[in-house]
Amino acid sequence: MTSTVTSSKPALTPADLPAAFNFAEHIIRINQGRGNKPAFIDDTGSLSYGELADQVRRCAAALLASGIRREERVLLLMQDCNDWPVAFLGALYAGVIPVAVNTLLTVDDYAYMLANSRAQAAFVSASLLPTLEAAMTRAPHELRALVVSQAASSTFLSALSTTTPGQSFTAWLASQPPLHAAAATAPDDMAFWLYSSGSTGRPKGTVHAHGSLYWSAELYGRGVLALQESDTTFSAAKLFFAYGLGNGLSFPLCVGATSLLMAERPTPAATFKRLTGSQASGIKPTVFFGAPTGFAGMLASPDLPGREQTALRMCSSAGEALPRELGERFSNHFGVETVDGIGSTEMLHVYLSNRPGDVRYGTTGKPVAGYEIELRDEDGQVVQGAETLGDLYIKGPTAALFYWANRNKTRETFLGAWTKSGDKYFRDVDGYYVYGGRGDDMLKISGQYVSPFEVESTLQQHPAVLEAAVIGVNDDNGLTRGKAFVVLKDPNGASEALSDELKAFVKSKLAPVKYPRQIEFIAELPKTATGKIQRFRLRDNESKKPA
Repeated sequence: MTSTVTSSKPALTPADLPAAFNFAEHIIRINQGRGNKPAFIDDTGSLSYGELADQVRRCAAALLASGIRREERVLLLMQDCNDWPVAFLGALYAGVIPVAVNTLLTVDDYAYMLANSRAQAAFVSASLLPTLEAAMTRAPHELRALVVSQAASSTFLSALSTTTPGQSFTAWLASQPPLHAAAATAPDDMAFWLYSSGSTGRPKGTVHAHGSLYWSAELYGRGVLALQESDTTFSAAKLFFAYGLGNGLSFPLCVGATSLLMAERPTPAATFKRLTGSQASGIKPTVFFGAPTGFAGMLASPDLPGREQTALRMCSSAGEALPRELGERFSNHFGVETVDGIGSTEMLHVYLSNRPGDVRYGTTGKPVAGYEIELRDEDGQVVQGAETLGDLYIKGPTAALFYWANRNKTRETFLGAWTKSGDKYFRDVDGYYVYGGRGDDMLKISGQYVSPFEVESTLQQHPAVLEAAVIGVNDDNGLTRGKAFVVLKDPNGASEALSDELKAFVKSKLAPVKYPRQIEFIAELPKTATGKIQRFRLRDNESKKPA
């Protein structure tokens, strides 16, 4: 085993999709026999597959009737609820491009996205309408219509609103005639945008095709996770994330399952309420999609439910690498496997993953069928031999088409058929891939590369540590040394003695060059809405400290 090139071929290829393919039309067609089955259940009620098909067609007709043309953009700034998939799929059905955006951003972020996308209309939750209206005053925009979901009163509605004051989203749809023929799109036609998480700078509009939704569901949702019609899925990651879009929409819809949606933030308490069926619907999910940061918070909560209170058969993890100790603890508590994988906004969903029945905690598993993986050195050559760190490149049918209006970043990331992930990995002797950190977060200390993630994972094995993040700082000689920012389970336990203890703990488990020379105890780590640690913010804060 001398090469770190891995190729795994699917039973089908993108060429097997018909020349005319509209993902929304595909979902309606394959679920025609499930008219009365719940497709989505949110905080207020359920939406059957039959109702979904009808509302999607009516939404598509309304968009076209309002003057929105094919491939023009519509912004989706909505909390997870039954209206979200109707708006998203309705736009796809009409050949209009939904731009799903994070609901936790700032007014300036939305102003940038409105200008960058040139959105002609927006679907917005009533609670987020004031924020969107404020964004509309910050920069030029092209919005012609607003459709407000879950409007509470007319005082929230602007003059641009398409919905009548006080009229519900469902009532507005009912007033529209259905569009019976979907737009004649192709698998490679532009379908939707997602903005990158912004962990390293200004978000980029990532443009995806209709076929990508199908292939991510086919290759990972069905091919790896083996989701079934009998499943009920629940994703802590929201629908506006690439991870959440698969978990909560394309995956369950492609197998006829039910998706449980939650508008509020996925705090441990809110998540426990859904896992135990304590919400209004009383439905318990069988498959839970989470992230390591969320798992750590759940395990630290005094209200953590027992496995007998849930109906879980499997958990999925992505968004950041899952440390071995955390994965083992979470799985042991709930008595089910936690399948860890890595994906990206650029690849839409997971392309490298553990598998049910073949989970090796501390690794990210093996390539998903249909994707090829290469590890390359700084010169772009494939690295040779196991245990050799390299930059991760991916080839597969779900790669984004390009970054909107950003040719330089497109050229840096999409290299022919390959996508550069920005992650460092090595493959162990058994063929499992092990995360080595982000390429831009790697530290070179005493001439050796040090992965912040490896040090962070080791610190998290200490019983006093809840979370940790490691960056490089310069010492008096201008040499890079590691500094750890540590969140303790008991904030009152911070002390110099504990700092020394943690340094010694890391030294006992890793090579001496890897232990953090400095440790700072903080209340919480800066993160993106997906839970990814924003090490660049820690670095920025350090650079502003007086010498």
